[in-house]
Amino acid sequence: MAYWNHAAETKEFTTNLRTDEFLKYVSREDFIVDVGCGYGRILGELRRLGYRKLVGFDPAEGMIRRGKNEHPGVDLRMMNGDSLDLDDGVADAVLLMGVLTCIASDAVQNRLLDEIFRILKPGGILYVNDFLLNQDERNLRRYEKYKDLYGIRGVFVLPEGVHLRHHSEERIQNLFDRFDRKEYRRLTFKTMNGHTSNGFFYIGSKKLK
Repeated sequence: MAYWNHAAETKEFTTNLRTDEFLKYVSREDFIVDVGCGYGRILGELRRLGYRKLVGFDPAEGMIRRGKNEHPGVDLRMMNGDSLDLDDGVADAVLLMGVLTCIASDAVQNRLLDEIFRILKPGGILYVNDFLLNQDERNLRRYEKYKDLYGIRGVFVLPEGVHLRHHSEERIQNLFDRFDRKEYRRLTFKTMNGHTSNGFFYIGSKKLK
């Protein structure tokens, strides 16, 4: 959290919301939860599009503080551990924007998806942007450096000390196996440190059974 609290002062996150796709599945009357909302930039964008039932959760106090300054009309809340302070089945849609890359562990990612599944209504929408494995020399070197330590290819550590992860498409498929896939597309994203990376956007709906 020390890194992300400091990053709140300087970093600009870059994974973008594909509003044309989002609008196909989520109406302006729906209740939307942004998990790992950072400084609230996506919720601010949705508010400008006419959405009003918006809540964001983030574990970094610095991110929440910045978000409340930049987007005073949006409800931003501290997230405690893996849990979201919401009742079961209340959310029409959940956003997960560049969050999985910040979680190196399969187990922690799985727990977060359990919590998202819990708060979504049956048929509710999950929208995800995140990062995939790359094949350039810089990334291959750092994947190799840390794969034995973490047991996962794609985990690496930035010089600032923060652990990040790029994902195989197999991992993404397994992580979202409780959702019916509506959209999936490979993309190229600019990272918060100015590099480019393979990525994806995904839209799925919570399975009814």
